[in-house]
Amino acid sequence: MKKEAIITLPHPHLRQKSRRIFVVDDAAKKLVDDMVSASLDWENSRSHEISAALAAVQIDRLERIIIIRNDFDHKTTQDFTALINPEIIKLEGAIVSDYEGCLSVGGGIYGRVPRANKIRVRALDISGNELRFKATGFLARVIQHEIDHTNGILYVDHIKQQSDAFFKLDTKGELKPLDYAAHVKDSRILWE
Repeated sequence: MKKEAIITLPHPHLRQKSRRIFVVDDAAKKLVDDMVSASLDWENSRSHEISAALAAVQIDRLERIIIIRNDFDHKTTQDFTALINPEIIKLEGAIVSDYEGCLSVGGGIYGRVPRANKIRVRALDISGNELRFKATGFLARVIQHEIDHTNGILYVDHIKQQSDAFFKLDTKGELKPLDYAAHVKDSRILWE
């Protein structure tokens, strides 16, 4: 699957809740493979960004599946872990604001989003086995971001009223503050 399969705002499915998976079958495994290939194709088209994760809804499949990159630090490592029906069972630790981007939010827009820095998660793996684990730091942030997608929420929704929370990636790969009044506040793309 190619990066063109990734839907972006204002696509209405991004604002819908995804369905639970009741059987982890070959169709679910194929969906995971499609998600990985779309994610990597997107990443290969960008010099300064990695594809940290993807939710099935982002390739227009309203199913509760997310994939998360196994190594956030090296673009050459292209392995992902699938989580099926992921849910946060507990938020812990401090609330920390940090930068997030999204393959479904176009224009190189990033935001500084507050999230819990420690979470407890329950999900199924690709074999249908139940997983329970703790995640901290960036991994916790990524999981929260992707689970939001399965609930029809995007990171921009958390910071909609914060004029100093939006940034744009420049050609050198650096984040620069975005003019909120001109590019964010009344954006039909972000909010409709």
